[in-house]
Amino acid sequence: MSTKYASLIKDLRTKAGFSQALVAEKLDLSRQSYMAIEAGVRGMTLQEAEGLCGLYGISIEELSGSIAPNYEKYKQMILAYLQAGADWRGKVPKTKLAKLLYLADFSWYYEHEESMSGMPYRKIQYGPVPDLYFRALDELFESGKIDIEKDGDHLYVSLSGGGSNTALDTLQDDEVELIGKIATKWKNERTQAIVDFTHEQIPYKKCLINEIIPYELIRQEDLRNVY
Repeated sequence: MSTKYASLIKDLRTKAGFSQALVAEKLDLSRQSYMAIEAGVRGMTLQEAEGLCGLYGISIEELSGSIAPNYEKYKQMILAYLQAGADWRGKVPKTKLAKLLYLADFSWYYEHEESMSGMPYRKIQYGPVPDLYFRALDELFESGKIDIEKDGDHLYVSLSGGGSNTALDTLQDDEVELIGKIATKWKNERTQAIVDFTHEQIPYKKCLINEIIPYELIRQEDLRNVY
């Protein structure tokens, strides 16, 4: 879900004249669990999101909130990290890159109450990641902007000639600056270090596996632990 989904589902419920108890029953949840979702404290599983869509007659995309994810901007964020030299080896492990993108989106939300890309991040075993992350990498590879290579059990992402020359025209200067700061901080760190860091953050710890992580949860984090 985008940053606005919590308020959106409350508006939908109010307009429909439903009580929280009724919606909770429809989703097979306790009223307390549903209240936490509506307050932006608890994320939703895909099944719960689909249940709300059926209840209100809307699509998953509409449920994602009033601000649609900017997929093209998300792909430019990938290029921005690679252009900034986000790893000392000159190529970034795919898992580490996913976490760097998460830190940029959630750090931006911490300061501005909106994310850079608006992409919904799901809690999976290896950390928070949008469902479209792997598709974004495939498209950048197919367009000749990045290279993806396998080394043992790991995949590494690096810039190709096309990616090096790509203008980051969907990103603001201060967004590129933040990406640069995050890249510099984590450049010499191994993948496991950034995985451990994101796993210890409040947004990841408060959600269940496969839930969409509410951006609002990052506001509960200490500033020193945002990225």
